[in-house]
Order: sequence, then C-alpha cells, then structure tokens
Amino acid sequence: MAAPTPQPRPVTHLLFDMDGLLLDTERLYSVVFQDICDRYGKQYTWEVKSLVMGKTALEAAQIIIDVLQLPLCKEALVEESQAKLRDLFPTAALLPGVERLVRHLRKHHVPMAVATSSGSETFAMKTAAHKEFFRLFDHVVLGDDPEVRTGKPDPDIFLACARRFSPAAPVEECLVFEDAPNGVEAALAAGMQVVMVPDGHLRRDLTTKATVVLSSLQDFEPELFGLPPYD
Repeated sequence: MAAPTPQPRPVTHLLFDMDGLLLDTERLYSVVFQDICDRYGKQYTWEVKSLVMGKTALEAAQIIIDVLQLPLCKEALVEESQAKLRDLFPTAALLPGVERLVRHLRKHHVPMAVATSSGSETFAMKTAAHKEFFRLFDHVVLGDDPEVRTGKPDPDIFLACARRFSPAAPVEECLVFEDAPNGVEAALAAGMQVVMVPDGHLRRDLTTKATVVLSSLQDFEPELFGLPPYD
C-alpha cells in the first residue's frame, strides 16, 4: 500500500517553475514539436511530452529523438524548434490565478523566486511581454546557470535557487510550484514540499507524489502552508 502523502507544513520561501505553471508556453512547444514530427509520420503525444517537461532544451531533444526514433541529432532538433518558437514565445500569456497569487505574496513580503529550465535566450523571449511581472520575484535561476549541473528531476536548480535568497532559505521551509512530473521529483529530491498544477492531459498516476495537486493556481489556499490568506 502506498505511503500517505504528508500533510502540508508551514513554509517561508516559494519557488516557481515557469513553463506551464506561470506562463502558457507548454501549448506552444506541443504545436512546434508536432509540426516537426509530422515530417516523419510521428506523434508528439502526452506520453512523450510528460518525459521532457522540465528538462533543458538539449536534454528534451535527445529524449524526443530516442523515443520517437527521429533521424536528427539533438542540436538540429533544438535549432529548428527554437527558430519556430522564436515567433511564438512573445505571445505567451500568464496562466489563470498567477498574477493574483504573486502580487498577493509580494504585498505581504513573502520571499519568492523562479526556477526554470529555460535558458537565458528563451527566457528573454518568453517574458518579453511580462517584464514588470517578473520583477516581482527576488531572483530567477535559469537552466543554463553554472550552478545547475543537471536538469530536473535532479534537484540542482531548486537547491541553487534556495541558496540565492539572502539569507539562504532552508530547504524544509521552501515550497515549490510545478506542473511537470520531473519538476515534482526535483523538488522532493531537494527536500522541499511541492504544489503540482498538472495539465489536464497528464496521466493521473504521474501526479501522486506532490504534497498538494490543484487544477489551477486559482485554487491555491496560501493559509494551508502558513502563508497570509487572501484579503
């Protein structure tokens, strides 16, 4: 029998994933990768997508190539997909409940940061229309940061993000927000609690390890983790 999920504990610092959690970018990845896969008669299914969510671009490309047996090298797949995404990324909108929650936390001086597998160039494209919003965070750690040696599900990015707070945040007092199974695994490996907001297409059995699972950030109750409730 599976061990029961621990009850939520109070936290002091919040770490947010970005793609598919803060910004509606995962949908854009699906469109572009399916367009490429169509040339080879392959389907970029949610089974494949769930394996690559939260990975760096090169890591994701290699998984897609291996699983779908595409006759490409990972560098070529990244180059082509990034070229197609360059026009789409600036259209990415904030997801429901995101702005309300982040502005509420900032109002109450709750330390928070972004930990995203996106590299510097793609981060700039994705956030071009939301620069003021992303300034609400204390800091951002990117997938190409020197301290992030390996991508999710390894915990590097969340541990680096916690260290960047001043003073550094104890891992047991950090709460991670994620949409991807790899991200949930990384948060747990870092010793942190995690709220998962999975896409409705994701298999339910891939959501069972999170501390709390929500259908939208609109449903998050801050007081559940000892944070100031909404006014």
